[in-house]
Amino acid sequence: MAEGASRSGVVKKLKATSIASAYQKEWFAGLKKRVEAGEDFGYLNADVPMEILRAMDIPFVVNQWWAAICGAKRMTRKYFGLLRDAGYRDDLCSYCATAFAESLDPDDHKVDAEGNPMGPWGGLPDPTLAITRLTCDCQSKIFELFARNHGASFYAIENTVPRKVPLKWFEMAPDDWEELYDTDRLDTAVEELKELIRFLEMKTGKMFDINELERVMNLINEQEGWYKKIRDLIASCHPVPVTVVDTINAVMQAQWQRGTEWAAGHAKGLYEEIKALADRGEAAVPNEKYRLMWIGRGIWHDFGFYQRFEQKYGAVFMWSMYLAMGADAYIRHHVEKDPLRALAARYIGMEDFLHMPPWNSQWYLQQARQNDIDGVVYMVPENCMQAVEGSYFIRKTLEDAGIPVLTFNADPVDPRKWSAETMTGLVEDFIEKRVIPMKEAREAR
Repeated sequence: MAEGASRSGVVKKLKATSIASAYQKEWFAGLKKRVEAGEDFGYLNADVPMEILRAMDIPFVVNQWWAAICGAKRMTRKYFGLLRDAGYRDDLCSYCATAFAESLDPDDHKVDAEGNPMGPWGGLPDPTLAITRLTCDCQSKIFELFARNHGASFYAIENTVPRKVPLKWFEMAPDDWEELYDTDRLDTAVEELKELIRFLEMKTGKMFDINELERVMNLINEQEGWYKKIRDLIASCHPVPVTVVDTINAVMQAQWQRGTEWAAGHAKGLYEEIKALADRGEAAVPNEKYRLMWIGRGIWHDFGFYQRFEQKYGAVFMWSMYLAMGADAYIRHHVEKDPLRALAARYIGMEDFLHMPPWNSQWYLQQARQNDIDGVVYMVPENCMQAVEGSYFIRKTLEDAGIPVLTFNADPVDPRKWSAETMTGLVEDFIEKRVIPMKEAREAR
């Protein structure tokens, strides 16, 4: 096996990626011990303001991260079969439904004849709290059913939508959120945070400390500041020192630890490692010719997909939302003035940034230009209405700017309809018929 190669054939180059994976396993084992000792445990959707639970020292797991673990461990075929057997549709939105489907598995916390855990990482402990936001018509119901199966308390946070649309939100978000958002929208979000705090205090007996939240917020600003430096460094390198195979794994896992000393230190270490590669002039793909942008969630069940075009074409997937969103969407300065309002300004726009044109489409265009992208591969989940995200407008915005886009339907954690051969051929055809001719035409002008 090549240096850094995993059993799935994925070659990971960075030590920081392996460090993040090892830390997550150690942390999860510690979390299970805390739950076994009787502590409350929260299961949260990704757009829930987890900073509140961090500040209150309430252990939690993030839904999207856990779905990715289940997908990477090849458990979703079984889980969605259990959904079907229980009378539910087995094509529910996979990110939201995976943990619910897992809750139907009677073997989740058992071990096999050889003593190996049957559930991913030994299975998800029973949460006492299940928290989501009302950003999707079906998400809240799935979380409610999940909570019922685990005997957890279900809590839903209201969602609001913008009435104004600044196109360059990524320039305004760190400092000018009062101008970026409607004032009454921020006011409502702050009141929602106060209600969440009251709920958590009553359920867990732990008290909220605004000074601890300020500390957590500042650690997150530090972490995301390193991601911004990494994102901009990679964009400036020709060829790039790392690909999305390393950055997605290293960043996504640490994002769910944000607000901790470890996560801020890991982000700094990730920057230093990539900077050292860049300073030495090392190339992730020595024959780099074409720079590809990946829009969508990671293909967790087939991560080797991203590296199948490097040797044949010199085509490198070098951009994903995981690092870039960290750079642009999370940083909120002047936390000390009002930590709750700064937190409200962080989480209320997350769905707009990712799922609502022109917020998302203009950001993708800006990022494509900054990273000298030659082609965009865009995975649109076929069973998640939220993540359809105005796909027509995203594609049109990029192609009107002369950047070719390939769109296709697939699922990030459910491999049942995924054909590695078919999808690889689809991207190869895109590179040969659109990316290469369009780049040659640009260079000839």
